[in-house]
Amino acid sequence: MKWLVLVVITIGFGLATPISTYNHYRLPTALRPIKYDLHVLTQLENADDFRFGGSVDIRIQVLENSNNITLHSKELTIDETATTLRQIGGEDLKDNCVSSTEVNPEHDFYILRTCRELLAGQVYKLSLRFSSPLSDRLEGYYRSSYVDPVANETRWISITHFEPASARLAFPCFDEPGYKAPFSITLRYHKKFTGLSNMPVKRTGKDDFLPDYVRTEFQESLPMSTYLVAYSVNDFSHKPSTLPNGTLFRTWARPNAIDQCGYAAEFGPKVLNYYEEFFGIKFPLPKVDQIAVPDFNIGAMENWGLVTYRETALLYSSEFSSLKDKQELANVVAHELAHQWFGNLVTMKWWTDLWLKEGVATYLATLCVENIHPEWRSLELESLANLLSIFRKDSLESSHPISRPVGKVSQISESFDAISYDKGSSVLRMMHLFLGEEAFRNGLKSYLNRYAYQNAEQDNLWESLTQAAHKIGSLPKDYDIKTIMDSWTLQTGYPVINVTRDYTSRTANLSQERYLLNSDVSRAHKGCWWVPLSYTSQEEKDFNNTAPKEWMECTETGKSVPKTIQDLPGPGQWVIFNNQLSTPYKVNYDAQNWKLLIETLNSEDYQSIHVVNRAQLIDDVLFFAWTGEQDYEIALQVISYLQRERELLPWKSAFDNLKLVNRIVRQTSSFEFFKSFLKKIITPVYEHLNGINDTFSAIPQQDQVLLKTMVVNWACQYQVGDCVPQALAYYRNWRAEANPDEKNPVPINVRSTVYCTSIKHGSDSDWEFLWTRYKKSNVAAEKRTILTALGCSREVWLLQRYLELIFDAKEGIRKGDSKWAFQAVAKTEVGFLLAKKYFMDNIGPISDYYNQLIKSISRLLEPIEKQIYTRKDYDEFKQFLADSKEFLEGSEEAIQQTLEIILTNVQWRERNYDQLTRAIKLLL
Repeated sequence: MKWLVLVVITIGFGLATPISTYNHYRLPTALRPIKYDLHVLTQLENADDFRFGGSVDIRIQVLENSNNITLHSKELTIDETATTLRQIGGEDLKDNCVSSTEVNPEHDFYILRTCRELLAGQVYKLSLRFSSPLSDRLEGYYRSSYVDPVANETRWISITHFEPASARLAFPCFDEPGYKAPFSITLRYHKKFTGLSNMPVKRTGKDDFLPDYVRTEFQESLPMSTYLVAYSVNDFSHKPSTLPNGTLFRTWARPNAIDQCGYAAEFGPKVLNYYEEFFGIKFPLPKVDQIAVPDFNIGAMENWGLVTYRETALLYSSEFSSLKDKQELANVVAHELAHQWFGNLVTMKWWTDLWLKEGVATYLATLCVENIHPEWRSLELESLANLLSIFRKDSLESSHPISRPVGKVSQISESFDAISYDKGSSVLRMMHLFLGEEAFRNGLKSYLNRYAYQNAEQDNLWESLTQAAHKIGSLPKDYDIKTIMDSWTLQTGYPVINVTRDYTSRTANLSQERYLLNSDVSRAHKGCWWVPLSYTSQEEKDFNNTAPKEWMECTETGKSVPKTIQDLPGPGQWVIFNNQLSTPYKVNYDAQNWKLLIETLNSEDYQSIHVVNRAQLIDDVLFFAWTGEQDYEIALQVISYLQRERELLPWKSAFDNLKLVNRIVRQTSSFEFFKSFLKKIITPVYEHLNGINDTFSAIPQQDQVLLKTMVVNWACQYQVGDCVPQALAYYRNWRAEANPDEKNPVPINVRSTVYCTSIKHGSDSDWEFLWTRYKKSNVAAEKRTILTALGCSREVWLLQRYLELIFDAKEGIRKGDSKWAFQAVAKTEVGFLLAKKYFMDNIGPISDYYNQLIKSISRLLEPIEKQIYTRKDYDEFKQFLADSKEFLEGSEEAIQQTLEIILTNVQWRERNYDQLTRAIKLLL
């Protein structure tokens, strides 16, 4: 999300509002809101003039004497002739009023100077009237649309998205998470629509002023932060669910997609029940609505009682959505409903601790989905996926701590990233595993009960968990959670533990340092982590024991305490540290230990190493080879064992790493050797899974379905076996169907691969056929699959045309989906250079198109940064970014990371390219 600062336009006094001298980024603390009465009129009938307007009465408690009221307002027209201020509590009621107003455009402050001083202990009511166009910019209060296929007409709806700081675009308010208050919301709208908000309807009736309009008043909410306020005016249908505890649960979508709500309507209540049981706290609201919004910029938003989703995250069609789509949907719903407790019931005091809700919800969602769908075996997969994500991002010097200072609004938006979500989740999982189930759950419950309807900081969570752990003895009395966990949340990065064994004395010396991808930077003095050490040996093979046998500790000055492990096995046996990757760190062993591990992996006994640790060894050794700490000969000997591997996790780990090498090597003359090596390791598993043939219904384990989907994708890219001809045959059969929008013979789980392969090897008419299917499809997941496949063409003119279509609002690609289409073009060999040039030539129009949604622009950088690998191109792109600052405002962190990633590619090419080529030739 991107923030463009505009002065509040005021009317009434006929004078320009002066700029304020108050310039701190946080609101003053002299006042706090104790109740909002919000009235909103929404006009959706006239497509030439979409507008909203209304009034807000804010009851304000004065904590310290003050001569002004400072709140947030952004791009709202405020009718200052209608502004009133009255004292409503206390014995000596005195009239008050507003004498003048000022704005601070940098921080969106609207400052009202009062005629009399506001007195501590008194309560005042401020009334403001406001209006604004109802824009399509996907933040604040905005409009979205869909096409009614029967009438062939565009239908309009309105929806809010306020997180992190966009409530101020919808009404004047104290727009910080620490200012919780109850809200009474009243919506006025045309009678053909429905009104929804956080709470159930209290009463509805005819509007007093506008014919054919209704006025709907909602029950007063519980105290909540402004970013959780939500309302919508729409003509949607809903699917009700039944809950045993009386909570009303409804799933809403446009009428022509209501048949895709079944899974979410069935799954959502199970999630709610799981959390009620897990926390021992009943869901505090009388209802939950979840709504699929056609235009939505993120995955979903946890507004209390009215959870909003992009359509791919809530709608599921058994005819069009893959198992992967279904699992993503389940994860998102479980994540958003976890927030109803972590985030909504207890809210972080300030965005510094965003992870307190996002990291926690990410982790709790993995537990919840595993509980409801154990047959998916998704807990290990999600945990590994989170770790792989952060091992990459957090090895950048330009990464940031989980809990980070936030000094302006654009920094809040940048915090919604893998560090807050995936690393936050990974350190919670670490803590869960070293504390045990009872202490972990009791600590969470105690925290929620203690801070319900209030705000908290991470120290409050640490305190609750320490008390719970000491009470049952799962943490030594001289250890506390704060000391341990601060080392993970307050400093950037993660450690690599270097294990050097002494095979004679059967000991190992352990040292730690921050792991960095940039090999030009010294790792010395880069931090110290409290590391719970679990480990096992070739003889013991006790991978299920994730409790720490020892700890690596830090001194009070942040220096690592040297560690020696005793009683290890002799020279013929390996040891593995970090059972089941229970803690986010990497492990590098001495040469002998790697040799022993390679022998086991490349033998019939490879499964004696736990599947998660097999994935760990692959990820670690490929990272170390990338940064030059291991030779590629060692790394390729480790991954050569994959010819035997039939489990999902090690393959995911390998593919995630090889994808990055592939994007550089495929632009070089050595690609033929790399391709031959990959064909050699992929062929056995491809054949084991019966290739691209539709055997999915016969596969009993769901994670094997995901494995087959992943392997087939790589097999077609590298022309393994019959993959390409079979894919083309599926596509031809689909094209031959009389009604291809109703009947699709391509197996659902390999559609993305079949479509992409057929567009890559196909004709112009194959592309046009798929583009037509996109325009006619009614299923968001299918539309996303098609959008991605259309970028697979190798025809320059088609890709150029597609790039132009992506950013043309009239062509039917929604703004929230455009990044997928651009990434699809930029990821391919042919498309990369075209997409890079298009991005550089059109940065101004692209910036205008996204209209301050800065997150979207940073998403376009992702595929570009992975494929630049020469110093010349690095310097050129660096200069371009420097020259384009005005269009990239708010993306400073993303730009820094982009340049660092490109630099590590350059380093890899200069250091490793020849070595990799030699290592591959030895194995072919």
